[in-house]
Amino acid sequence: MKNFILKGISFVFHPLIMPLLGVLFYFSKTPRFIPEPVIKAKIFSIIILTIILPILLFFLLKTINKVDSIYLKSTKERLIPLFINCIITTLILIRVLTLKEIVELYYFFLGILCSTLACLILAIFKVKASIHMIAASGFFMFAVALGIHYQININGTIAIMMIILGAIATSRLHLKAHTNPELIIGFFIGLFPQFILVNYWL
Repeated sequence: MKNFILKGISFVFHPLIMPLLGVLFYFSKTPRFIPEPVIKAKIFSIIILTIILPILLFFLLKTINKVDSIYLKSTKERLIPLFINCIITTLILIRVLTLKEIVELYYFFLGILCSTLACLILAIFKVKASIHMIAASGFFMFAVALGIHYQININGTIAIMMIILGAIATSRLHLKAHTNPELIIGFFIGLFPQFILVNYWL
């Protein structure tokens, strides 16, 4: 039962869903008026580009034996997916969430791009970082920054995210997917770009 729950945590909080959670969190908290059709169009685009497209590309890579599992256990099988993710995130910044439209989300995804590039560079040098922790800590920092930016109480969100971060770390350790250093590296790779880029929109 314990093994099932911890596996479920890794699956439910997969890195692919974190960009979407960031977008949904932003639209649920922003006091700015944004037309509903625009919100729906942005969310739909993010779902297509950050979840559906990567899943389809994963199955393509699996078919040609470039990856073994969706968790990308080795640094070698991370290279192509991470590079593809960099391209997809760049496309989002250029076409979907431009700087002139929604500045907060633009820098959120710019932070995601920086974190992905850092993870890719580490993978090239055969250093493994937890992508789960990268995604979760990036969202955590973005949520905290939004709370400060809009001067709203998000203590509940912060508490939940801290529990989730702990659960993800526990899950990845229990499944022997990562070591403590890999989790710590992932945490800071996700956190620092968002923290640094806050200076441009907060």
